Parts: sequence; structure tokens; C-alpha cells
Amino acid sequence: MSVSDDPRGTSTPRTSSQISPATDSNTASTVASNAPARRQMLKLGASLLTVGGSSALLAACGGGGNGTTPVLGPLPVPAAPAPAPAPAVAAKISSFALAVMPDTQFYARYATAAESDQYDNRFGSAPFAAQTKWIAANARALNIPFTIHLGDVVDQVGKPDQWKVADAAMKVLEDAKLPYSVLAGNHDVLNDVDYGADPVGGTDADRISANEPYIQWFGAERAKKQATFGGRDPSGFHEYHVFEAQGQKFMVLSLSWRISTAGIAWARQVIAQNPTLPVILSNHQLLNIDPDGTSPLETDYGKMLWEKLIRDNDQIFMTLNGHHHGAAHLTKTNDFGHKVEEMVVDYQMAYQGGNGLMRLYEFDLTNKQIKVLSFSPWVPQKPANTLNSFDQAVLTTPNEAFVIDMDFAQRFAGFNKSFGTGSATIDSSLVDQARAMILANYKDPATIEQRAAADSEDYPKVANTLAHWRFFGGAVDQPLLPGAAVADVTGNNPLHRDTLDQGGVAGAADGDIVWSDDRHHLSAAPGSVRFLNTNKNTPRLSYFLTDAAAPINAQTLGSGYTVEAFVKIDKSWTSGNQAWMNIMTRDGRRGDLAGYTGGDPEAPPMLFAISSLREVQWEVVPEQAGNRSAKTNWSGEVLADRWVHIALVNDPVSHDTTMYVEGAPVLRNAAAVPGLATLSAASPWVVGGGSWNGDRADGFFGNIGEVRVVAAALTPAQWLTARKPA
Repeated sequence: MSVSDDPRGTSTPRTSSQISPATDSNTASTVASNAPARRQMLKLGASLLTVGGSSALLAACGGGGNGTTPVLGPLPVPAAPAPAPAPAVAAKISSFALAVMPDTQFYARYATAAESDQYDNRFGSAPFAAQTKWIAANARALNIPFTIHLGDVVDQVGKPDQWKVADAAMKVLEDAKLPYSVLAGNHDVLNDVDYGADPVGGTDADRISANEPYIQWFGAERAKKQATFGGRDPSGFHEYHVFEAQGQKFMVLSLSWRISTAGIAWARQVIAQNPTLPVILSNHQLLNIDPDGTSPLETDYGKMLWEKLIRDNDQIFMTLNGHHHGAAHLTKTNDFGHKVEEMVVDYQMAYQGGNGLMRLYEFDLTNKQIKVLSFSPWVPQKPANTLNSFDQAVLTTPNEAFVIDMDFAQRFAGFNKSFGTGSATIDSSLVDQARAMILANYKDPATIEQRAAADSEDYPKVANTLAHWRFFGGAVDQPLLPGAAVADVTGNNPLHRDTLDQGGVAGAADGDIVWSDDRHHLSAAPGSVRFLNTNKNTPRLSYFLTDAAAPINAQTLGSGYTVEAFVKIDKSWTSGNQAWMNIMTRDGRRGDLAGYTGGDPEAPPMLFAISSLREVQWEVVPEQAGNRSAKTNWSGEVLADRWVHIALVNDPVSHDTTMYVEGAPVLRNAAAVPGLATLSAASPWVVGGGSWNGDRADGFFGNIGEVRVVAAALTPAQWLTARKPA
């Protein structure tokens, strides 16, 4: 969005006939001594009306019942009021701003035909292009000399159409002659190996650059077209740029996923060859976010970069990275006793894959501050009828909107004694200007107020509830022994903990399921059960089953449904031990269903699970005749050690299924999925576990609070996160 004209228009200047001449009071003073008393009194009355109101005139006009004018002596004429002081003109500042684009992977993916062009079909525009078009439209007004992309340009490295979306979006900046840096995230390379899994292998040294799509789409030849381009390392993955703003020069050192020892040596050489330049280090992974959602958390990879590149390079004063979902800021002190500001920002797991959110970093050289604005240029473009409470054009929480005090000349004095403030050419804070632009013709939709339950019954009871299991009532940390029952609110489908070590399970113990008083803040159930010691490699798990004769076993929910659950993944969860763990399943092999033609025939017909990437998976085989395969909804990554409410809502007409995590609809939903197939009326529902090829498998690790299955599509006002009607 470019700068908007004021819809009210400019004020019309007053003409001279509307303004009293500046000499009027002086003229009155000259005439006063010779004027007749009556005329003088009228002039006095007019002055009193102006200054003190009509009551002053009435008090002065007492006297003469005979109609004659009393003779008054010469009266003083009020002095002219002092002219109002001219409004102070704000001093101009020396300031510039950098645009920062965090992970765009879902913007690239869901703008393709393969993913049904979800953005354009629903909103008429897409966030990736909206970001670069906004930068191009406002770079001059907001003094933006450079843009930084933090990697994960695409979601699926092997899908050319996703690269085409990214190519077109970034070309907007190129056509506008606006330089930018870009880097490869883990989704942009063919062999994605995390540092924690292999701190030696999986770096740029192990890649064949000619085979890498990132190099093909964003290679050195393309980078060289940038006016700021300084060079790339031999692998082709890492680059640096030098931009100038307000008469000062800065370097952006942009490092792709998993830099090698040789790559670090190249980066050190680049810094050494530019010994006077302040350096902003951009990287895909460096800083993480604590489970509290706001506190910084250092990664092993980030610590490695600190030791091998950052701490003894005083020129690096700031780092930016994406990859980890959320935002946090950490200040560290380098070997020179100077601060290094580390910041992580990544919105891909927010509503709509990030909702177009990006950042502006203002470098106010005059006031010695770095000001941070987190905003979406795309949200104000959306049609009004598509907006909901998750559409925030500007983020205002402390980890999203903050100021870093930095005396730039003092901070850079160790390597650049001539660094100066530059010319004061900017009228006012660029962050303030940008915020005003974004909000000029937009107002965030009202946020639905959510409140904690007043008691255990403070939730909406709804018709067509098939089962509602609420896990509370036992002594904290005490086991629910095998055979123990958990009631169904409807009274029809109680759960029982299964006998230990059934169906190939080994090593299970009574204490593997215990009562807990931990719960989601919006759940009315005052507790949960905690599943402990689950390990898919042993295999060890414990779980609950409905009885073979439970009515819910026969339900296929062809007229729509809502499934809700409150869950918390254990903080000790690992992909190796608990990937694909199940919140809830239905027993049986889906390959035994009539007409089944899809993959994983050994899996159950319904999977409500947590993937190897901690994504929520809702995968079901529909209840329909003829050939059929499983259809899947996916969330983004769910943080461990944090309660989440998940709702699956299947429309009774279209049979489209929408997944909601913490009330926000996810991007990856499934269309035309009528009902939930079952193998037989005796096939039980399983909570906290599943099966594979008939054996028990993939137990849950963490807490489950309550689970509800309703044979109707509920609105959010009817979910378990809402409160009962007054």
C-alpha cells in the first residue's frame, strides 16, 4: 500500500475577509479618546462579548431609565491578544529502514495450482507478491535502501511451480531496482540435515550445487544484477552485499542453511576485506524461541556460529534469522565488550501461513535507536468479508514492537572512527510513517474475548454429541490403573484403559498414565491425563478404548461432524521416539475397506496424530462407495510443552473439513470428505494410541485434557473453548 491521501481533504485557507486586520486594535485605541460615550460603550460591549461573554455587556449597560445615555469617562481599550506562537517544526532526523521478509515457504506453496491457488481464490491476492509490491511502492517514501530475505523461500524444494511464485515475487524488487539479499533455508535444499542430528555432515560442502534448485533459481548470476552485490562463496549458497544509506555504508552477510567450515572461512575473509563496515548477519537458523513464546532460546547451531564467526568479529553488531516459529530478541556481549543484537522472526505457523507479516527495521542515526515494526501489507488488501480476529495489520506485543538503543558511532568506533550521523533529511520516524500507511484505511476486526471457565460445567452443551470424554477426577500423579474407566458425558461410550502389553506392546507399566491437574486455560475440565514413557522403538505405550459394543463404533458421521481435543505435547518429545503419535484413532486396517486404493493400507481408517515435524494430522478415509483413499488436513508445527485446542469441522453440505488450532483455521485443509469410514460396528475408538497392521503402535506422549465428538458442524461459539450461554 502506498501513501494514502487524507480522505478528508486539505483545509481550505481562510480569506482576509474572515480574519480581523492586525491593525484593528491599534485603530480602536486611536479613536477612543475622541469618540462619543455611546459609541465608546458599544465598542467596549463588543470587546466584552468577545472576551467575557454577554453577561459582561449586561452588567456594563445598567443606568438611565429616561432613555438618555449616561456620560462615562474615557474607558481603556483592551490590549490586542498576543499572537499565538507558531507551531514548533519537528527537527528532521537522519534515518533509514530495512525491509525484512521471514520464511515465505507457505506463500510460495499455496499460491500454486497444485494447492488450488488458495490465496487468490479466497482473497483475490497472495501475500508473497503483496510484500514485495509494498516494498517497491514505498521504498522511496520510507527510505528503504535494502531488503533482507531470511530463507525458506519455498516449502517443497522439488516443486518448480513454488519456485516460479518466488521468482515472480522477488522480480518485483528487481524491476524496481531495489536490491535485496536472499539465502537458502532448510526447505530450499535437497538434503535437509539439522545440526542437532549431524553437526558435521549436511552442510553446503555436501551439496552438488548444479543440482540444487535454489542455485538454479537464485544463483550468482541473478545476484550479480543487484547494485549492492559483493560476492558469493565457492559453493554458491552464501553472499554479501554493501548498501549505503544516509551517507553511511553497511554490509549484509547472508548465510544459507548449514554453512561449512570453508563457508565460515569465506565469511571471515569477507569481513576482513571490508574492515570498516558494520555487519548485519542474516541466517536461516541461529536463535530460537522458548516454549513461553517470547523468551529467546539459543540453539546449538547458533552457539557454533557465535564461537566461530560472531564473538571475535566486532563488526557484526546484529543478527537476523527465521526458521523457528515466533519472535524473540537476545542481546549478547562479544569479545570486545560490545553488544550484539540477535533477533529471530518467523510467522509461517501463524494464520494463513504468516498472513503476509514482515518487518521494518528503522535505523534512526540521530536518536541512536533501532526501531522494529512487525506488520502485514497484505491484510489491509483482503476483502472485508474475509477478515476475522486473526487478521492483525500491525503487531503490538513487546516481542514484535520494540526499540533497541544503540549509539552507532560509539558501537562502531573500534573499526570505523569516522562513522557519522549523516544528513538529517527525514521528516519523522519511518516506523511511525509506515504504521500510519498500513492503518490509514484499515481497522483490525474485533477480537473475540475469551475467558476461563467459571466451573467445570461452564461450556456449551450441544445437540448431537456422540461422546465427550473429560479426563479429571483422580489424585494428581496417581496412575489410572488398567481397566479404569473414564466416563462419557453422554453416558453411552465410556473409555477403559486397556490391559498392559497387548498387541505387541512391551514394557508398559501402571504408571504410564497418571492423573494431572494441568489443563488448557480455556478448558472447563479441571485436569487431564498424562501419558508417560511412550517410546515407539520399544514399543511401549498405554491407551484407552471404547467397548466393543459402544454405539459410537458404528458412527460414520456422513452429515458432518466436529471433533475437538485439548492436548499438550511433552517437552521431552523427540521425532525419533514419538513421531506419528496418536491423539485418537479408530481400530482396523484401512486397506481392508472396500474400494480402498490409497497408501499405507496398514494404517487405521482415521488418524488424529502428531507428525514427525510436530504437525497435527487429521487423515481419514471417507465413507463412500467406489474407489477411495485417505484425505488429510495438516497444521503447522505445534510447540511442545504448550496446550493447544484442536477442532476439526466437517461441513454437512460440501463435506470440506477445516482444522482449527487455537481457533485459527489452518492452510492445509481437505475438500469433499464425506464421513469417517469404519471397519465394523465392533471396531473401537482409541484415545492415546493407534495401530499399524493390526498391532498397537504410536502412543501419545504428553497430556490429553478432554475430547468431544459431535455429529454436527459446530461454530466457534459452540466449541469447548467457549462458555455456556447466559
